[in-house]
Amino acid sequence: MPVPIISVAQMREWERATWATGQTEQNVIARVGQSLAQHSLALTRRDDAILLLAGKGHNGDDVRAMRPHLGERSVQLLDVIDPAAALREIEIALKRRPKLIVDGLFGIGLSRALDAHWVALIQQINDARLPVLAVDAPSGLDADSGNAMPEAVRASVTLTVGAPKRGLLAANAAEYVGRLEVAENVGLIPCPCASEWQWTLPEDFTGFPPPRPVDGHKGTFGHLGIVAGSAGYHGAAVLAARGAQRARPGLITLFPQPDVYEPIAAQLQAVMVNPWCEGEDLSQCTARLFGPGLAGPVPRAVSEELQIAWEVCLEPVIVDASALDWLRPQGASGLRVITPHPGEAARLLDISAADVQRDRLAAVRALSRKFGNCWVVLKGRHTLIGRAEGEMFVNGSGDSGLAQGGTGDLLAGFIAGWLAQPLVQRDPLLALRYAVWEHGAAADRLSTRRTNWIVEELAIELGTGVAA
Repeated sequence: MPVPIISVAQMREWERATWATGQTEQNVIARVGQSLAQHSLALTRRDDAILLLAGKGHNGDDVRAMRPHLGERSVQLLDVIDPAAALREIEIALKRRPKLIVDGLFGIGLSRALDAHWVALIQQINDARLPVLAVDAPSGLDADSGNAMPEAVRASVTLTVGAPKRGLLAANAAEYVGRLEVAENVGLIPCPCASEWQWTLPEDFTGFPPPRPVDGHKGTFGHLGIVAGSAGYHGAAVLAARGAQRARPGLITLFPQPDVYEPIAAQLQAVMVNPWCEGEDLSQCTARLFGPGLAGPVPRAVSEELQIAWEVCLEPVIVDASALDWLRPQGASGLRVITPHPGEAARLLDISAADVQRDRLAAVRALSRKFGNCWVVLKGRHTLIGRAEGEMFVNGSGDSGLAQGGTGDLLAGFIAGWLAQPLVQRDPLLALRYAVWEHGAAADRLSTRRTNWIVEELAIELGTGVAA
């Protein structure tokens, strides 16, 4: 099950409800310490030095609880109560260049601006430019608003306890939070708090994809039609097709513009490639994807075909990239999905990209309302999946390594490849969430092996992960 994204007040309510069951704070702290230690071990190697910074609150207790579980790491624990007195000691520790700093100075309960000594200490940590694992929230960050108070630790990874806090997902918090991960199994009862925001967990996809029937044939798994590729952008069509193949629909037909037919067809084997012509019959397709690589000169008939499909097609229609600009505000007869990045979302809503990033949830709601209550996959840090109403799902996999040309084309194809399959169409939201999560998780797996992976490698890695 996904976990709700909550406020600090809701986190306190959750804790009180847990203590009322007889569970103790000491037991939860011990389990948080184990989780922190596991993450620290994953971020370092044998004999690496780890510097633990423990404040006087429960975050400090969490850090102290790590120490017995750090195995063969070289560990230094500093209890930081008086920042002025600790400055020199931390300066000396930082000069030893530990491979990881664990920040347990303050937690989510910080509600006042930090004084000059705390600001100096945090600046000292940030100036060292060393990897930092923050406990629950980076010290100095308001976990409700995402604002620094007035300075905050710039973490590489933040391991938040139980569930994400709203401020950790704010656009202005990104430079402090780094990668956000959740320690969800720490002894708390199931979260009693409601939220329209839901954080996706890998175990949400247990049992997905559904088993393929033993007597299944190509028709069982659908036929995806992809309208993509124009002069100068033929590679996007190839990547979309390869993304779709990783979802394994029964058939895929790609319809590029005629002038790029040859370079596209030369790169694909199992995918059927037919040059687009006006009046193209897509009626045999169980889903249609429009957009990747259609940024060059494209006949008006292509955009008209999309508009008709969006309005009357009973099968799923997925729209990506330049084709988003062809959409008209109108209702639809079947499953509809758009996959904008913030700049595209801004154009569709006639606002700035900064406005989109400032309130991504509102942008998703507005886009969905404008285009007939379609599903919206708003890409970016923590990609959002939702509609005009209902729960909004936040994805936590992937990182800025995905910020390279072609990854969006690959994702669009991967999404469409799943939604073309009748067995998967029964739960389109799960398919959307899985496609986005696996796309990011594939990038994460590549990043553990090499930092300079390219999109063609992502196309190979996509779909190899096994959900918990």
